[in-house]
Amino acid sequence: MPVDYNQLKKDRAADWREELRKTLTAKERTKIERVKMPERPANERNKDFDEVPIGLSEDQARTEASRCLDCSNPTCISGCPVNINIPGFIKEIERGKFLESAKVLKQTNALPAVCGRVCPQETQCEEQCIYNRMKKRPVAIGMLERWASDYERSTGNISIPGIAEKNNIKVAIVGSGPAGLTVAGELAKWGYDVTIFEALHEYGGVLVYGIPEFRLPKEIVRTEIGILEKMGVKLVKNFIVGRSASFDDLREEGFKAFFIASGAGLPSFMRIPGENLINIYSSNEYLTRVNLMKAFKFPEFDTPIVRGKKVAVIGGGNTAMDSVRTSLRLGAERAMIIYRRSEKEMPARIEEIHHAKEEGVEFLTLTNPVEYLGDPDGRVTQVKVQKMELGEPDESGRRRPRPIKGSEYLIDVDTVVVGIGTSPNPLIPQALPELETTRWKTIVVNEETMETSIPGMFAGGDIVRGGATVILAMGDGKIAAEHMHKYLQSK
Repeated sequence: MPVDYNQLKKDRAADWREELRKTLTAKERTKIERVKMPERPANERNKDFDEVPIGLSEDQARTEASRCLDCSNPTCISGCPVNINIPGFIKEIERGKFLESAKVLKQTNALPAVCGRVCPQETQCEEQCIYNRMKKRPVAIGMLERWASDYERSTGNISIPGIAEKNNIKVAIVGSGPAGLTVAGELAKWGYDVTIFEALHEYGGVLVYGIPEFRLPKEIVRTEIGILEKMGVKLVKNFIVGRSASFDDLREEGFKAFFIASGAGLPSFMRIPGENLINIYSSNEYLTRVNLMKAFKFPEFDTPIVRGKKVAVIGGGNTAMDSVRTSLRLGAERAMIIYRRSEKEMPARIEEIHHAKEEGVEFLTLTNPVEYLGDPDGRVTQVKVQKMELGEPDESGRRRPRPIKGSEYLIDVDTVVVGIGTSPNPLIPQALPELETTRWKTIVVNEETMETSIPGMFAGGDIVRGGATVILAMGDGKIAAEHMHKYLQSK
């Protein structure tokens, strides 16, 4: 959604903002060193699933907030897919109005405590911070977003966004991941009767099955979903749209518009010899067993997981980092990332790579699996890898890896996790043959409105993008909600 810069200018001209800017000169603000997030020791945290960052203190948060120059043209906002009023919430922290800061966040973001933890701020809002032009470290926007949200939750004074008068127009959302939750929050504010249908037994989508507890505690996800419920959003779990009920069934129940946010839960494999051996997992299965099914607490919970001692994780994205760091917490003595490009090309967040290294993960870069070998019982025992070199850039802009002949060697393993990407959930396209999809089976949408080829049906998140970030999915949700509102009002 476009940023309302006229409103931002009015907000910035408020008397208290004017006075706050005068408390320090711009030069004094730029001399303040960026805060460092306190973290638990690596050799302690790699043995449990408790959260890694401890969180800022109140003094740290206010000091970091004072670094913000309250720019007249806040470019940080344009770097945020959901257009959070970044200077607005940061200045509330600086002046000590912490609950007001959380309220400002919720005006535009349904999941601020989640975003403060898992968004790649370094390539979005913080990348656009004016400090970068000065060759200085940007304001720690993500840390402050997390702090304001956590402060509000710790006080128990959790605010609920304002809601328009109910209009009794029913809207169905398929999937309770970040895109679906965002649409639900936006439409609820406008008075719509919103129902989210979730196929799994817990709400949150990738937030609960894909992201480990040590990065995103599930209690935080449940709290933010609880706010949506207080806004009037209905949630239905163990319900597969297209199986439990068809879209026609839902239309007969009075639903006037739909948002498809069913994600990309179909794992991808390399299709190399031996890939069907026992103890070779997809990252989807591995993380879902641990995160959603609580396999790390087996037998207290029913779902088991192999606790490998020599674990190889294939891939270089955030999912691969989550998997390899999980393997350490399950007792791995040797945990390896095997990635066919160099570390520079890894799509994972710098923070995740840094944490993995601190915790003892080995990085075997410019290395690619070519075959898995097993024992007579069919269990994986070795992976044959080949060294790679980088050639010219491919369509992704990264240099294309090329195999080096005669460079193969064997690595002993007892568990392998393949984290090279996912494909869209096929259930919705199967249920709607008339729905236009790409050759990758993602849903085709009008990028300006997020509407599909079926009028009144919108889509966003991984079912449209393939595997992407939480904040990009939320950005899709913001756009879709605006245009679903326009569509419904036009009817």
